[in-house]
Parts: sequence; structure tokens; C-alpha cells
Amino acid sequence: MASEIIVDARGHRCPVPTLRLRRALEDAPAGALVRLYADDPLARIDVPHFATGGGFELVDKAEAAGTLSFLIRKPA
Repeated sequence: MASEIIVDARGHRCPVPTLRLRRALEDAPAGALVRLYADDPLARIDVPHFATGGGFELVDKAEAAGTLSFLIRKPA
């Protein structure tokens, strides 16, 4: 399996994490996995909404020590 593309947007506020995620997904090859790290609480709402609205698959989401982690798959 291909390795994940990491987007670390910790320390940034909305909409920066989602914008960085979108840019990474645009540049990623089809089927790629992109993991976003964010610490803005609004990302809990914004990222899943962006993923489903954009036709991406939200594979996993987690939270540990104040950091949100989202794993998004770009469609093949």
C-alpha cells in the first residue's frame, strides 16, 4: 500500500487546514491517502464536510492530546 501524504496544519485556524488538505488532494495521485493533522476545533466539522462534499472518502478520524487526525482517500 502506498504511504500516506502528511499535511500538518497544527497551529493554523480555519480555513487554513482545509485549504491545505484540498491542495494536497489536488496534487495527489488517484487513490492516494492524505493524513491531515490539525488542532483547530472547527476542523472536526469542516474536514468531514469538505471530504464528503468533494467526493473524497473519510477513512479515519481520531483525536489525541489535542491534535485531530483525519485520513482521506482520493478516489481512484
